[in-house]
Amino acid sequence: MGKLIYAANVSLDGFLEDESGSFDWSVPDQDVHAFWNEHERHIGTSLYGRRMYETMRVWERDDWLLSEPAVVREYARIWRDTDKIVYSSSLTGVSTVRTRIERQFEPEAVRRLKESSGSDLSIGGAGIAAEAFRHGLVDECVLLLCPVVVGGGKPALPRGVRLDLELLDHRRFDNGVIYVRHGVRNPA
Repeated sequence: MGKLIYAANVSLDGFLEDESGSFDWSVPDQDVHAFWNEHERHIGTSLYGRRMYETMRVWERDDWLLSEPAVVREYARIWRDTDKIVYSSSLTGVSTVRTRIERQFEPEAVRRLKESSGSDLSIGGAGIAAEAFRHGLVDECVLLLCPVVVGGGKPALPRGVRLDLELLDHRRFDNGVIYVRHGVRNPA
């Protein structure tokens, strides 16, 4: 059985994006990128909302990767080798391999996917992750706390959901980013 893991870069005040939709403050250095590579290497299926998928699909293209460091090119290979499910009622097609569209988020279908998976699953995108939290589907949270306060924007964690967490791991990176991994004790 796979665990469903919510993973994100987060500002110190708890946002994925600032009020203008920017997340340039969370661009990883090589050490943080290597961390994400190792994390993603263990993911068999990624669940995305439409906006997160549209952000992530850049990893499918090679044109911009040619001049990037090896750690960045490696992430592209890892991402391409992962199955992807995009939850969208408006997307008419996908432009990446190993990707399918689901028109709506169905908690029981995700529960069955977890039960039948031989590897962990990730969930990305604030809206779709909030649904997973509300339905008690998230098993772990992996957050990289970036040393920045953005003052507002898109919250990383859902409002109105109580979760008791257990610290499973943590680490400090040289650039000031703090990694925390928590297990969810009482799914909603």
